[in-house]
Amino acid sequence: MVGAVSPSSKHLMRKMLTNINFKTATVIVEFGPGTGVFTREIVQRMRPDCMLVVFELHDSFYIKLREEFKHDSRVIIRNESAEHISSVLKELNKNQADAVISSLPLANFPSELIQTILQHCKQVLSQNGKYIQFQYSLTSKKYLQQYFNSVQINFTGRNIPPAFIYTCSNAPKIS
Repeated sequence: MVGAVSPSSKHLMRKMLTNINFKTATVIVEFGPGTGVFTREIVQRMRPDCMLVVFELHDSFYIKLREEFKHDSRVIIRNESAEHISSVLKELNKNQADAVISSLPLANFPSELIQTILQHCKQVLSQNGKYIQFQYSLTSKKYLQQYFNSVQINFTGRNIPPAFIYTCSNAPKIS
């Protein structure tokens, strides 16, 4: 369930969040927040009427995050798998997400689970929505290209270990 040797760096966090339009986003989803490095920054940047839906399966991380954000009604912490994004958003009366930020260690997951998660993410992303995923290798690129029209890759060496940042969207391909 944990795919990192240390918490994500501020450098990785900045690169992960740079393509999110916090001025217009009303629903943001985060997968696998761990200790909450990205979560805290997202909460600071998001609008007062924005909702952050966080999926964390690791019990101790879930409990810590739930306690930390218990007084912020904009933050919903769920102890569920990311594959349930569609049903959770529907339960919250939200049809779409403007951004999905994922720290899931996809390389550790079975192919079927990766495909289920990505299919549901593609379905719930708004027209201009972004799916943003970091990984420690380029092995996830083939999966992401199956589901998203645009897959851009960035890199930061200022993380332990260094990481690739994928920013994906359903925007039409430019020929």
